[in-house]
Amino acid sequence: MFGYIKRVAHDGSLPASAAAPPPDDAALLDSYSNAVTAVVAKLSPAVVQLAVSGPGNGENARQGTGSGVILSPDGLILTNSHVAGGAARITVATSDGRRLTARVIGDDPDTDLCLIRAETREPLPYATLGDSARLKPGQLAIAIGNPLGFSATVTAGVVSAVGRSLRARTGRLIEDVIQTDAALNPGNSGGALADSEGRVIGISTAIIYGAQGICFAVASNLAAYVVSEIIRHGRVRRSYVGVVGQLAPIPRRLALRHDLQDRGVLVVDLASDGPADRAGVRKGDLIVRLGEKPILGVDDLVRALTAETVGEPMTLAVLREGDLRTLEVTPIERAPS
Repeated sequence: MFGYIKRVAHDGSLPASAAAPPPDDAALLDSYSNAVTAVVAKLSPAVVQLAVSGPGNGENARQGTGSGVILSPDGLILTNSHVAGGAARITVATSDGRRLTARVIGDDPDTDLCLIRAETREPLPYATLGDSARLKPGQLAIAIGNPLGFSATVTAGVVSAVGRSLRARTGRLIEDVIQTDAALNPGNSGGALADSEGRVIGISTAIIYGAQGICFAVASNLAAYVVSEIIRHGRVRRSYVGVVGQLAPIPRRLALRHDLQDRGVLVVDLASDGPADRAGVRKGDLIVRLGEKPILGVDDLVRALTAETVGEPMTLAVLREGDLRTLEVTPIERAPS
């Protein structure tokens, strides 16, 4: 009600207790600064700047810049698909001033991740991926990248939320995304989001224009999976059943009769001789379950079609003319985006 009143000595000066922050507060600030500077010293040599040119010549060639994170001393670098995917030429600038050429090893637009390899004769400093499953909202998050061409830029904030979903350019949902308020700008894409130990917990991927403090990074556990798939197969394998669908409600009387949820995926088209077509799925069917998983929308169907389901027979439950029917479908590997 009365606010805060400073106590002033008779000579007009502030007493010592008011002129300086309490010792505990000063120590807390020092600890924060020490944590951030230690992470920057450890991790920034493993964050590189990328200059990318796409197909075409002269003015028609796509030009761009971004960031990348070195994952191995022999030059494996992780960045964003929208930075390096489809690039004709990639130049890597390291923190110690070296210029290296790189090539794409594998690209996964569905997660906005791309693995490239820099040509190097000398070992490069590299980063370690952390365990993003252990992240908690509120913990320290430090972003290192090259926004707007300013190399080795550091921003800090917190993990605002975990387990977010973000729509990739392909239309597929990226399921494991970290939200942070550590400031990101164009050029940060592909850079590192790190924890207080200097472990990479995310690969910076997107910002929301017009918003403040809402930025996103692909979680490190998803990034590790993508990297391992690209190294093993040259791509990230996903399955496909060959349906074009849209969200549709399930009539309440049918939902009650068959003990179903209130919505599913209406089949509006089928790939000729695709897995669903061969299984007997028809246009107008309402997909309600794949295997043991309820299908409440197109994203649920896409999410259920993982690499593990390629070539594996699965039950597909559909509503047709009021009846619940169970079909057997065998997904095949989906062609790369």
